[in-house]
Amino acid sequence: MRIISGKFGGRKVAPVPGTKTRPTTDKVRESLFNMIGPYFDSGSFLDLFAGSGAVSIEAISRGMNHAVLVDRQYAAYKTIKKNIEITNENQKDFKVLKMDAEQALKKLSGVEKFDYIFLDPPYAKQQMVKQLAEIKKLDLLNPRGIVICETDNQTNLEEVPDYDLIKQKDYGLTVITIYRAQE
Repeated sequence: MRIISGKFGGRKVAPVPGTKTRPTTDKVRESLFNMIGPYFDSGSFLDLFAGSGAVSIEAISRGMNHAVLVDRQYAAYKTIKKNIEITNENQKDFKVLKMDAEQALKKLSGVEKFDYIFLDPPYAKQQMVKQLAEIKKLDLLNPRGIVICETDNQTNLEEVPDYDLIKQKDYGLTVITIYRAQE
């Protein structure tokens, strides 16, 4: 795995050891950023199931100025910290939280808002519609904020209350769905 573009482009990132995480492939990550960017002047990014941290590091590499990375697994937490170190970037650009997604949403509510939120939970445990509702209820998105959902091709995400479907793209086993929160 590597960072594809931006100021960290070409740098290798380590995957989380073991089989409990499924990394977003370079191809899907590149397509994802082409759909939402591909580059940014600033912004904040929340990754609720960060795994190796590659998606958030890519976001900072492409111009976001702040990313919060959340994962409940200790192996993922250690890998994220190690991968952030390869950037030699100001560590305050990244905040890493070792907790589950629901705890993180509550902890961040009233404290931070995000321009982009990335949801890529384990495919067998997806509760995206519930998490999208919680994000809206806790007011975690800036105006015109975007939520990016990565699912398997068996999951049918389309119309979700309080969100407009912006784009959906199928990459074989993986589907990226992008929503904008309604005002």
